Amino acid sequence: MDRDTVYKNRWKILAVLCLSLTVIGLDNLILTVALPSIQSTLSATASELQWTIDGYTLPFGGLLLLTGSLADRLGRKRVLLVGMVVFLGFSLAAAYANSADLLIAARAGMGIGGAMIMPATLSIIRNVFPAEEQAKAVGIWAAAGAIGVPLGPIVGGLLLENYWWGSVFLVNVPLVALALIAGFLMIPESRAKLVGKLDLVGVVLSAAGLFALVYGLISAPHEGWDDPTTLAVLIGGAVLLGVFALWERRIEHPMLSGELFGNRQFSGSAATVLMVNFGLFAMLFVVTQFLQLVLGYEPFATGVRLLSAITIVVGAGMGIKLVEKAGLKGTATLGLTLTGVSMVVLAGVETDSKTAPLIALALFGLGMGLAMPACANAILAATPPAQAGVGSAVTDAAIQVGGTLGIAVTGSVLATTYRAALPAESPLPAEVDAVVRDSIGGANLVAEKLGGEGGEQLRRLASDAFVSGLADAMYVGAGVAAVGALIALVVLPKVVSDRSREEEPEPEQRAVPQKT
Repeated sequence: MDRDTVYKNRWKILAVLCLSLTVIGLDNLILTVALPSIQSTLSATASELQWTIDGYTLPFGGLLLLTGSLADRLGRKRVLLVGMVVFLGFSLAAAYANSADLLIAARAGMGIGGAMIMPATLSIIRNVFPAEEQAKAVGIWAAAGAIGVPLGPIVGGLLLENYWWGSVFLVNVPLVALALIAGFLMIPESRAKLVGKLDLVGVVLSAAGLFALVYGLISAPHEGWDDPTTLAVLIGGAVLLGVFALWERRIEHPMLSGELFGNRQFSGSAATVLMVNFGLFAMLFVVTQFLQLVLGYEPFATGVRLLSAITIVVGAGMGIKLVEKAGLKGTATLGLTLTGVSMVVLAGVETDSKTAPLIALALFGLGMGLAMPACANAILAATPPAQAGVGSAVTDAAIQVGGTLGIAVTGSVLATTYRAALPAESPLPAEVDAVVRDSIGGANLVAEKLGGEGGEQLRRLASDAFVSGLADAMYVGAGVAAVGALIALVVLPKVVSDRSREEEPEPEQRAVPQKT
């Protein structure tokens, strides 16, 4: 494909990449709406339900650096299209799974496909767009990923009102099929001019480290942060990633250039992306439950209200211009400050608050729009062209680890405060009281069965306790955002350095604007 054609089609190519990313974002929350139906149809246990979600997250997070490296070597378009085929095939398998085990296996397959898709989308953007347009393209990319999340409950709610639970997976089929065909026809192939063998030791260390870290973060809310096994897995994951960083500094042809770990623009931007997504998933985790379990909204109505975070589109547009005036440091610091303020606003909600959650979501979207695209673009700019795929994977890994950590930490804080806020003594039988103390969802089910004044009193107690837990969780989230803002202020440079011109790819590999 000649470079003139690629340049003319660059925005259409971006639309295809954004569609692929939106499907992944959509999948993050659409399944949660279907869990009650899955439980009753497949007789799934609570543990099996949890693994239908975590079975996707674990391979997705663990394989990102590996798939990014393979994309650089084998071809970014090739890895993207194979990832789409894998995601499509396992979506069909999930839709028609007749047991919980098969559903979990299909979800794991979807996670593998997602891990191939996400890094490739960002590295293709770098290849297709000239340097002066990359920031704008990355902003649109980030917005597409975020928009998919609130769409999940909306689409899922509409489907479950008319079809069986498997329909939440079938929605992926036409979207991925369209992206697959359009991508095959329009996206140019590109790969790095690599020398030397594949860094197998780096592959093993990065994959094992990410798998252990993500698994530990998944397990912590259920097993406890002081559980010896959980602590061992988390520490082991951190150690493996540390060894990976040291190994990459020593070898001649690393998977990820060792000098990047000491690059302020690269490491500071990755930390900022992690902090922003910690807040995003933490906020979505608590606000979704608040809207449904405290205010009583149905999934569709909840999804509509989550769209308040659509301000990320506005923030992304503002951020591009702000980086030019205030620099990367100022833009990222302001973005993280706004996300922190949004969580403080959400921490102030009461059991009947309907406007405050919308304001908090809008503020968060604006802050995320400022910080996330700017830092994602900075990571790309700091990465040598030969490692664009694995550099993109670092962005995606920061998103995944940050999101998983956000849910794990705020979920633990929320659960601890919720249980502590309930009355110490209960007139209910021990096994029923245990259900009430486990979660507000369990408390609402018990209240519904009790009925009458007793049921209503239990619902009020649980709602008050949940709001107390929400406040503590959001103050923790705001604290993390404050630390992130401090890191951005101290570590990030003001001016973004661009390494994309150090190794020019072959002429047919990069789109270049042509005068007409």
